[in-house]
Amino acid sequence: MNKHAPLASVLRDVNTANGLPNAHYIDPAVFAEEKETVLFANWSGIGFGKDIPDAGDAKPVNFLGMPLLMVRDRTGEIGVFQNTCRHRGMILVDKPQKIRGAIRCPYHSWCYGLNGELRTAPHVGGPGQNTHEDVDFSKLGLLRIRSYVWRDVVFVNIDGNAPAFEEVHAELMERWKEFDQPMYHGGEGASVELTLDANWKLAVENYCESYHLPWVHPGLNSYSRLEDHYNINELGKYSGQGTYVYTQFEGDAGEKLADFEGLSEKWTEGAEYIVVYPNVLLGVQRDHGFAFILEPVNCEKTVEHIELYYAQKPEDAPEHEALRAKNADLWRTVFQEDVFVVEGMQKGRHGVKFDGGRFSPAMDGPTHCFHHWVATQVEKGREEA
Repeated sequence: MNKHAPLASVLRDVNTANGLPNAHYIDPAVFAEEKETVLFANWSGIGFGKDIPDAGDAKPVNFLGMPLLMVRDRTGEIGVFQNTCRHRGMILVDKPQKIRGAIRCPYHSWCYGLNGELRTAPHVGGPGQNTHEDVDFSKLGLLRIRSYVWRDVVFVNIDGNAPAFEEVHAELMERWKEFDQPMYHGGEGASVELTLDANWKLAVENYCESYHLPWVHPGLNSYSRLEDHYNINELGKYSGQGTYVYTQFEGDAGEKLADFEGLSEKWTEGAEYIVVYPNVLLGVQRDHGFAFILEPVNCEKTVEHIELYYAQKPEDAPEHEALRAKNADLWRTVFQEDVFVVEGMQKGRHGVKFDGGRFSPAMDGPTHCFHHWVATQVEKGREEA
């Protein structure tokens, strides 16, 4: 493992800092290091609540090789468990499903409740004997992973050592508290999945700045210009961009999507797009929001899982179906326009003499904030190793 990649230059002020070295994008050993120090040691996004809408719904997730299981229990709460039987380590659930009774291991039929408790272990004491004095059911429940659901994103802290989610992201949650209200997934057309031949961090870096808009998004830039945007630089916390000129879609008769309730004047024509470190990208507008989860597959491959949400249930506003479709098409186009630059940066990181690059002090603050945060997490992990 490359424990000595120079990071001091990354931790400088944006005016003089370099970006992360090439190894952080192309070296499997550094990818493995970041898996532990960045992704497992912090609150990472793994899935969406909308995928397990009802009690008993379960969905397996492979997060950087770790088998996880998202489950909605009888009270409506979402829990995340290691998707591994406590008996012989068998995977419990291999595809999304409704758990009718209990989570049953297909190997020896040990069964767990939706709360993870071990309920039955057939013949554990011999044929017909379902108990044994040395098998303590209370100590053999599924291993629960710390989780928190915000804006329908299911976040987990794998190593269990991060401060509480509400503490880590208190300032961002306060910033967007007006949007702390019901929102509804837009349905089948509101899901986008993109596979990128690039490191996951490059997708973050591209998302959190508006500097590239004139050249990469000419359509978007025609009505949301570079000068209409502002940087969000919260060093050590989160970063992103905002715009002063968000314009709602209108139908042929001037109809618009319903707004979220009680929003302040800031959001009449404003919108913000922020990275929840490390791997979740969120956007809020007056009438809809979206969430990306970046799934790091390996150091040079990432899957983007993108979902759109609205202030009204689609079934309660069928008259807005065309507007929702138009909105989804626009965002899909914008997201796809970014693919070539993210993949192009990945190719560029194989230039052995590239030094991590420099930042525009005026334009690249959000990206520098992210680099600084990643470097801080990696350095912390090295100190504790």
